[in-house]
Amino acid sequence: MDTVPDEQQANAQPAPAEPEGTPTLATELAAPTVSRAYRCQCGRPVFLRNSKCLACHTPLGYVIDRLGVMPLAPAVGEGAQPDTFTVFGDPHGKTYRRCTNLMTPAACSWMVPAAREGETLPDDTQGLAPGYCLACSVTRTIPDLSVEANGELWGKLETAKRRLISQLLALGLPVVSRHADPVHGLTFDFLSNMPGGPHVMTGHQHGVITLNAEEAEDAVRERIRAEMREPYRTLLGHFRHEVGHYYWDLLVLPTPWIDDFRALFGDERADYAAALQHHYEQGPPPDWADRFVSSYASTHPWEDWAETWAHYLHMADTADTAMSFGVDATNVELASDLFTTDDLWQPDAPDAGKFLDFINGWVLLTNVLNELSRSMGQPDYYPFVLPRAAVGKLQFIHRVITQQRPGSAPTMVVASDVADSAPDEQEQSQGQSQSPAQS
Repeated sequence: MDTVPDEQQANAQPAPAEPEGTPTLATELAAPTVSRAYRCQCGRPVFLRNSKCLACHTPLGYVIDRLGVMPLAPAVGEGAQPDTFTVFGDPHGKTYRRCTNLMTPAACSWMVPAAREGETLPDDTQGLAPGYCLACSVTRTIPDLSVEANGELWGKLETAKRRLISQLLALGLPVVSRHADPVHGLTFDFLSNMPGGPHVMTGHQHGVITLNAEEAEDAVRERIRAEMREPYRTLLGHFRHEVGHYYWDLLVLPTPWIDDFRALFGDERADYAAALQHHYEQGPPPDWADRFVSSYASTHPWEDWAETWAHYLHMADTADTAMSFGVDATNVELASDLFTTDDLWQPDAPDAGKFLDFINGWVLLTNVLNELSRSMGQPDYYPFVLPRAAVGKLQFIHRVITQQRPGSAPTMVVASDVADSAPDEQEQSQGQSQSPAQS
């Protein structure tokens, strides 16, 4: 089965190398993670969703150890098990199996570690369900597949979630399922509204992220976006926002970062229910656009964090992708001034200059992307104006994230040590008749 192939891939040619010294976005922008430009062994570009190269038919799969889509070869030699693979060109390397969800509507192309005969795999610290990859192991509940339309919705949800998980891994953030930590591990419930039951609300509570499967319906999501006067609403945006609440519980609340958080974002101990009610009844403050990345961010410090966190993930992944494909944004006319060290939270931080390059590179890039959208008669790709007050908050998030990388001083605690803390704005609806993700 080919997992949602990109139809033009078969005719694509390898991207030409940039001439030495040619200015590209990479010279302006120090993006935070890894390449998003994947290639088959034949040299053709391949993409996160592909399980087979459409040009040479080499099998492909996402390999966590390599943080990317890799060409595969059947495992051979001593101890090789049936239906296992190695990374192409590394016949004596680690072996992998296909995720069980490859042949389901989830169409998962991720690989699962598999031992050669006589070998023992290292301890599974992330918590994989038997036969499933990490991205699928963090899904606890899926829509009822006896309902015909739910298969397509589930596939869209999983596609967005795999994008999220691949980015979290690239950023060095801990991704641990409830199979490893039954109490505080990360897990997802994809629920549908049931006749006579409560409306399923998207939200986070104690490591459980709930998404209403209707959000995978483009028409439904666009209707909600218009009704709520939002400039942007996507599945991936939902995932990034809600996982922000999860990482706040894990990386900020029980650590020394909490004092700086309160200085920048405000005191999260303020009455959340009252703040939410005020937002929906009175709307955001008149000057919200000067202080927050979105109007919803002005609701409460938790929401300011989650919205800014999601924005950082949007920026990082888009910038990485642009860099990976050699997008040049250096000659664009600016719609706003560039930021300076005066806009930073910690201008003397060791990586402050690199972060400022990242932010200003983002300004250049989004001007290009918006012009491309306008040339197709589409709404702006990036319908935001990043306020100067948000830059310091983004730098705070950048520093929290970068300290999770190997070699940085640890500031996190293990998930099982985190006490029940901040409820999100919308708790999981109970009593839904759904399907377990693994059976």
